[in-house]
Amino acid sequence: MSSVPEKTRATAVEAARNPLAFIAARWTPSPGIVRRAALTALVMAVVIVVTGGAVRLTGSGLGCPTWPKCTEDSLTSTREMGLHGAIEFGNRMLTYVLCAAVGWAIIAARSAKPRRRALTRLGWAQFWVVMGNAILGGIVVLVGLNPYTVAAHFLLSTALIALATVMWQRTREGDEPARPLVGKPLRQLVQVMVGVTALLIAVGTVVTGAGPHAGDSSDVPRMPLDWEMVSRVHAVLAWVVVALAFALWFVLKAVDAPAGPLARTREFFVILLLQGAIGYVQYLTDLPEILVGLHMLGSCLVWIGVVRLLLALRERPYATPRQVPAQPENPVAAAR
Repeated sequence: MSSVPEKTRATAVEAARNPLAFIAARWTPSPGIVRRAALTALVMAVVIVVTGGAVRLTGSGLGCPTWPKCTEDSLTSTREMGLHGAIEFGNRMLTYVLCAAVGWAIIAARSAKPRRRALTRLGWAQFWVVMGNAILGGIVVLVGLNPYTVAAHFLLSTALIALATVMWQRTREGDEPARPLVGKPLRQLVQVMVGVTALLIAVGTVVTGAGPHAGDSSDVPRMPLDWEMVSRVHAVLAWVVVALAFALWFVLKAVDAPAGPLARTREFFVILLLQGAIGYVQYLTDLPEILVGLHMLGSCLVWIGVVRLLLALRERPYATPRQVPAQPENPVAAAR
């Protein structure tokens, strides 16, 4: 039996020691691949929110009554657990798909030439948020769908969507220092809009925590608040965001702003109107599950829209050829 060649052994040791550097030394993805990897991570971040909403709206939140296993005796759902067990376990499995998407984004960003450290950091930030939210999701199950933990679970997913949106945007830009495209008052207006939108989403989790969709058919505690009153506060905040978006669009048109900020403002305004229409219809029709699910999807799109709008107020040009750092001859050194 022949021994393993020294070169093969050294390669295996190198790959085990730093697999990302090993891949980066041997693969250079195109900018399009890096963009698609970042977009895939963003899409999966939205999918995991929507499917998590489906778990709650079908009453499957405790379909797997424990964590990390589905039951005390089984890692997976069993036939006796029925549809609720399959839905809850299926959503858990989607976490692995999300991890794979984020992992691909990290590998693609790490392998880009020249190396873009900011992209890699954004990818790793997503990874750790996913890990933290997986643990928080387990706590949600172990505490019997406590509404405060459910709200925190959703808000952490919202943070993940923000990170994924920023990474996707950064794949379409260079790494030069950001240059503002509009004046400081407009940038401050959008920052206020982002803050109010974040508050709008946070109040939406309170509506969920106090509302009738507890996530399971058993007696799940709700937040001790009048959910209709909280819904009205939620609606007022939504109208504030709509008014701010309209004011921003009007001022951008008046000052003949660049096309990018104008386009993102129009998109955000349309998303807000559609989301508001769904919100009012679901309120007037006693919260049918399908509309609540669409409203959760709309919440993700609203958040993506406002983050993209904020990022559209500046540009990051690519470095000129003279500013691109020279690559070492040793590909392994280039990857490190």
